Amino acid sequence: MSRVGSIHRIARALVRHELLLLAALLRWVARRPHGVGEGGRAFGYARGQGAMMFGFGFVCVVETMTLSVLLRDFPLVHGVFLVLDLYTILVVAGLHAASATRPHVLTGTTLRLRRFATVDLCVPLTAVTSVRRELRTTHEKRDGELNMAVGSQTTVTVELAAPIGYLTFFGRRREVRLVRFHADDSTQLVGIVREFIGAVTPERTAPSSLPARPA
Repeated sequence: MSRVGSIHRIARALVRHELLLLAALLRWVARRPHGVGEGGRAFGYARGQGAMMFGFGFVCVVETMTLSVLLRDFPLVHGVFLVLDLYTILVVAGLHAASATRPHVLTGTTLRLRRFATVDLCVPLTAVTSVRRELRTTHEKRDGELNMAVGSQTTVTVELAAPIGYLTFFGRRREVRLVRFHADDSTQLVGIVREFIGAVTPERTAPSSLPARPA
């Protein structure tokens, strides 16, 4: 891909991300989660980062007020920094809103895993071979693995029978066979997924019937 094409792709990804954050803010105010739908069960993950995001937002507000005082005699510079600071506060609020309004969603056939407005991975439950509650606070980037850490930690690990694909932030396709993510109620989520795996295991392992003999 040419450099111009790469720049366009990156620009589209950034604009799309900003629009998703704005939409998340509106949904947060209206208390309307995204993608849950009828029959879906939401599992949040925002509590794992709530204190951190609040602290970051508070620091941004203090910085904005401090710069307003220090740069009050330089209106042009003050205006530039004010716009940047307000934009940063908006992004921080949007990230938390995206976490709160875009939860993981479990249906009878699919486990939809999300993180902010950047990762959206649909895992067919029939592809899950193992699911366990596993707390991890450090993660290494490896091929075939996806770590969706929240507050620098993951609490659930899912192993898959075959690779499944998803799109990265900049639209590149990746395939993974192991996914780690965080859920506030990880114990309950793991229990429900295990029940489903147990229900379909006999269907996976049952021998196929012999073909009928030709007449």
